[in-house]
Amino acid sequence: DRSNGLREFELDESEWVLAEDVMKYLKDGTLFFSRASPNLQKVIPAMDKIDEYFTTRLKDESLNVAIRAAIISAKSTLNKYYALTDDTEVYRIAMVLDPRYKLRYFKKAGWDDEWIQTS
Repeated sequence: DRSNGLREFELDESEWVLAEDVMKYLKDGTLFFSRASPNLQKVIPAMDKIDEYFTTRLKDESLNVAIRAAIISAKSTLNKYYALTDDTEVYRIAMVLDPRYKLRYFKKAGWDDEWIQTS
């Protein structure tokens, strides 16, 4: 029945493309974090990259309300797990010990000097 009042929430072709893009990005992230051999030094940068992607998408004012809600929910979940990295030093230690990151990543990401020194 097409008279249920939900027609306004139907996605158009460009919104389906965006939804598929978001799903691919989430799938890539899920596969990265589900590896048998995790790379601790890459967890924070990967989470930052996903957060940047969500933030960029949310700046699009024409974004369908359903897609916007899904991205906001995913960003909220990501932030919850990101906050948990503060409870253990192992992620930051792994990054500092990795010659590709050291403290440069934290400085480039704009972390407060106090947080960097804690790392």
